[in-house]
Amino acid sequence: MLDTVSESQTVACEPVPLSPRTREILERVGTANIANALLKRGFRNVCLQGVRAICKGLRMVGPAYTLRFIPAREDIDSMESYARADNMHRRAMEECPPDAVLVIDAFGNTRSSSAGDMMALRLKFRGVRGLVTDGGFRDVPGMRAVGLPAYQRQGVQPATPLAMHPVELNGPIGCAGVAIYPGDIIVGDGDGVVAIPRHLVDEVAEDAFEAEEYEEFAAWHIARGHTLLGMFPASPESRAIYDRWVESGRPPLENKA
Repeated sequence: MLDTVSESQTVACEPVPLSPRTREILERVGTANIANALLKRGFRNVCLQGVRAICKGLRMVGPAYTLRFIPAREDIDSMESYARADNMHRRAMEECPPDAVLVIDAFGNTRSSSAGDMMALRLKFRGVRGLVTDGGFRDVPGMRAVGLPAYQRQGVQPATPLAMHPVELNGPIGCAGVAIYPGDIIVGDGDGVVAIPRHLVDEVAEDAFEAEEYEEFAAWHIARGHTLLGMFPASPESRAIYDRWVESGRPPLENKA
């Protein structure tokens, strides 16, 4: 017996594209500064816990397209049912829109894999920006060779149907302890993954960009012996000096030496 897919589950909602400026900023700024910008707006639970990049040096930015799993049941889940064209797990690889990030709610399961290298290869070919799970991937060396930004808890060898059953595409999920709604903006870097509510992304990006710019200014001074006190976090005095520097067109800091 196979699960019945509702009409609402079969229609892939196209994510709202990011503006070129917002995408450019998010591909530069760190997830730590994004998390700080969200904290200023009252959002405390935005960093996916315990997930790490399988490839160093790759960044990931895009709206969330989601897949939700529940535990497998022996009379439903098998390699035969998994091979069917209507299997929701395999459909996700074909229906996740280009420029999106596929976020998989594996309910923290590490008994069977959330995806593998062939799925990563298909996603990359289709223009998907990245892949996240709070479970794990199989064929991790092959996934690294594909070069798709991907985040997991740990490597997991067994096939998906052993312990997981896909039940929903592009609905609200929980992944690594964070609520993810379709279209939320997912950003990944060397520190981990953060989720930005879609309606806040432009202002959060600008705030994180400003914080990153100030950090570069502060780092220049700290590297030359300035104490952290009064410099980082910014004090009213250091902020005033920074603002004057910005207003003057950001002349090379070496001129201040």
